[in-house]
Amino acid sequence: MAESRTALVRRARAIHHELGELYPDAHCELDHANALQLLVATVLSAQSTDRRVNTVTPLLFARYPDAAALAAADRAELEELITPTGFFRAKTEALLKLGAALVERYGGEVPGTLEELVTLPGVGRKTANVVLTDAFGVPGITTDTHLIRLSRRFGWTQSDKPPQVEADVGALFPTSDWISLNHRVIWHGRRRCHARRPACGACPLAPLCPAYGEGPTDPAVAAKLVREPRG
Repeated sequence: MAESRTALVRRARAIHHELGELYPDAHCELDHANALQLLVATVLSAQSTDRRVNTVTPLLFARYPDAAALAAADRAELEELITPTGFFRAKTEALLKLGAALVERYGGEVPGTLEELVTLPGVGRKTANVVLTDAFGVPGITTDTHLIRLSRRFGWTQSDKPPQVEADVGALFPTSDWISLNHRVIWHGRRRCHARRPACGACPLAPLCPAYGEGPTDPAVAAKLVREPRG
């Protein structure tokens, strides 16, 4: 029997509750002290990992503390700094243009609306929502790869298109839950519900998850797949 809308909403919110019990300290894992730092770190995180980005950003932020400094950066020096994050030439170009756009259009400040953020070079809805939620506290659904994958496994959406996933998932939860939902789902995707071989047998969400069994269900085997948070 097909799941009713009411049942789907109840199950989705039960999953969110269980994720809160599992990851009470879930938060953005890109180290940052302000909106500009988060924006830059998010741009660098494309096709990279938060951990790798965090090894690069302390020196990057010290050398280029504001948008004007970033806009005026020497291209070769910037490329060298961010090389470990991959695709460093394209990212360098994006950061130079981003710094210039912030200076020219917004007085060097990161704007606080989705409509303004997505006009910036290299900034799409996902990046904009990361900045809005974690720098400005504005509720949004951050459709990164983990959230899209898990939303499909949970049956919250049938789509893999970010705008549709954003709409489908957002409709299941009150806006007050969106920020915590982002962090908890992403943490679960990184720690248990992997793209390959999810740790189904070591997952407290098993009774609520339609995709249970995509990964090993034996508890001992699954436990070895669980990745602990970074220290």
